Amino acid sequence: DGMNVLFIVVDDLRPILGCYGDKLVKSPNIDQLASQSMVFSNAYAQQALCAPSRVSFLTGRRPDTTRLYDFYSYWRVHAGNYSTMPQYFKENGYVTLSVGKVFHPGVSSNYSDDYPYSWSIPPFHPSAEKYENDKTCRGKDGKLYANLVCPVNVTEMPGGTLPDIQSTEEAIRLLNVMKTNRQKFFLAVGYHKPHIPLRYPQEFLKLYPLENITLAPDPWVPKKLPSVAYNPWMDIRQRDDVEALNVSFPYGPLPDDFQRQIRQSYYAAVSYLDVQVGLLLNALDNVGFSNNTIVVFTADHGWSLGEHGEWAKYSNFDVATRVPLMFYVPGMTTPPVSQGARVFPYLDPFSHIGGSAPQGQSKKVVELVSVFPTLAELAGLQVPPACPETSFGVVLCTEGTSIVHYFNVSEEKVEEGKEGCDDTDRCFNEESVAFSQYPRPADTPQWNSDKPKLKDIRIMGYSVRTIDCRYTVWVQFDPNNFSADFKDVHAGELYMMETDPNQDYNIYNNTSHGWLL
Repeated sequence: DGMNVLFIVVDDLRPILGCYGDKLVKSPNIDQLASQSMVFSNAYAQQALCAPSRVSFLTGRRPDTTRLYDFYSYWRVHAGNYSTMPQYFKENGYVTLSVGKVFHPGVSSNYSDDYPYSWSIPPFHPSAEKYENDKTCRGKDGKLYANLVCPVNVTEMPGGTLPDIQSTEEAIRLLNVMKTNRQKFFLAVGYHKPHIPLRYPQEFLKLYPLENITLAPDPWVPKKLPSVAYNPWMDIRQRDDVEALNVSFPYGPLPDDFQRQIRQSYYAAVSYLDVQVGLLLNALDNVGFSNNTIVVFTADHGWSLGEHGEWAKYSNFDVATRVPLMFYVPGMTTPPVSQGARVFPYLDPFSHIGGSAPQGQSKKVVELVSVFPTLAELAGLQVPPACPETSFGVVLCTEGTSIVHYFNVSEEKVEEGKEGCDDTDRCFNEESVAFSQYPRPADTPQWNSDKPKLKDIRIMGYSVRTIDCRYTVWVQFDPNNFSADFKDVHAGELYMMETDPNQDYNIYNNTSHGWLL
């Protein structure tokens, strides 16, 4: 009678998790999920911005097809009446439920999170969300500020709570409702943290003494980074604590000690998130659904933590585009799970010691746009067909591909025959690639470079990630007819992963590139 689905999407979470090899973070509950899941260590978002990424993976179409590169249009009106992943499950007999930030709120989801198309009942938003950007952070002077770095005493917060705590409580309530009414469900839970402001219960700071926090390995702007590729992190400049530092625009570095504080608070926010995920998965055990529920865990994109002298998302680098992605499928990624089994006991990050390795791990390069067809296949639904070249008039199709065939990879074979090719040939002999893109208003950093509105976009950076390299071209773009001119290349980037894993040494100008275009 089919599996339920619990779809967890996190805002701005790059894969700093124990199960992804991070040595500093404490994320025992997500690591425990990974230990029962198929984990993809090379998964990428299609654009490092909330609304475009979410609309992309929820429809299974790329930003050039949703025509959403900003926050200000609703795809059903502006591009095509595309079915979404939750809508497809709903049309196949599932009760579909949305808690927290799943679609990006506002016009890009029709001010309704795409209800009633996507959801069986109106989506839940935590009441504490409206205080996110208020002055709730106590400064050293005792006054309240709207800071970037914002550890808080939860009891002093409006309503005595925080949005993600409320979302976890509501999701647990819905699991209990679904237990009694016995219908198949698709429950999407969208967590806000570690999105800015980095507002989380202050006790999580204890997990990360400042003296253990380092700077990014490459906290400088790379010499050969084209200026069009740089994002000037306007959103964090506008927070009270960053504004007070009076950092020069666009490249002025943040002081080292403040960089460490941001990194410390990002880690603390991830551990706070891990607790929420742990409580939610423990509730899945408690209602007896761990044996018949697929769990997906991912994020809408990453977040730079000082790498390349950059902060926030808004770029094509791995730090902004790479996301965690894992699938728990009882009986497939685990041995058969008996009814009522305890798969996810809650683990306290303050006392839990020791990590757990992923159940299975694939290094294949995959894309978030593939989550929709993958989840359809895992649930036993018909996989939506591949989209034709132009699909504005096609209601149900996907530009991703199901990645279920990567699940039963016992040992990934070592590629033979790479010797003797030049760099660029080697770049593209892989079958698995991920495409990302990012728009810019100009060739040099402007106040609106991070988030240009559609009408202001003049350049689109199209980026390809293979196992061996990241290749990006910044080309002329016309927002009136959504066309990119690949003959008019403003700048390019090429990074070889083997010798330059942090993407600091752009060798685009040292190589010939006619081969790709």
